[in-house]
Amino acid sequence: MRDPERLNDFYEELKQIHKQNFPDWRFGQFMNNFFRWLSYSKHHDGFYPEEDEMLELLREYAAGGK
Repeated sequence: MRDPERLNDFYEELKQIHKQNFPDWRFGQFMNNFFRWLSYSKHHDGFYPEEDEMLELLREYAAGGK
């Protein structure tokens, strides 16, 4: 079983990315836009990444999706 404590750092960074880059977006709007970008631009299914990889992808998305 994965260590549930890993989620604290993940959610803290997710919160910071949301607040710093998309403060006007509702959470669902943020996630929907991110997962759409992930699917169409990166051809990646959001179901499979571990938290560390998901944070890398979120950082890339927040930096402009490049």
